[in-house]
Amino acid sequence: MIIKEYTPEYENAVIELWQKCGLNRPWNNPKLDIERKVKVNPELFLIGLIDGEIVAVVMGGYDGHRGWIHYLAVDPSHQRQGLGRQMMAAIERKLLDTGCPKINLQVRVDNDDVVAFYENIGYTTEPRVSLGKRLVDD
Repeated sequence: MIIKEYTPEYENAVIELWQKCGLNRPWNNPKLDIERKVKVNPELFLIGLIDGEIVAVVMGGYDGHRGWIHYLAVDPSHQRQGLGRQMMAAIERKLLDTGCPKINLQVRVDNDDVVAFYENIGYTTEPRVSLGKRLVDD
């Protein structure tokens, strides 16, 4: 797999991958999510390609205090081959290069397989309550 920074020509393929992986929710507009991401830390938006086709994607963010992981996805036909681990290693390196001391991420409470994936690569469940407030309705 070749990992590189996202470019706009891959927008539709990224959205299709997110849909295949069940990451989209009615309240998230994936086009707007991509548009917003490329305005802030675009170098932390990575795609993974095999034979020119997107098989993996991850968005990272860094606010000067914590790094964040969003939208890690691996095509279901390529899962359990180490591609998610490769994508996470790549985004972790990029975040570390920015001076990021710690990464946070959120997983839906019922997504046991994804929690197990992250635990397997060194992440731990922390005693936190996740709060949110929608500022813009998409």
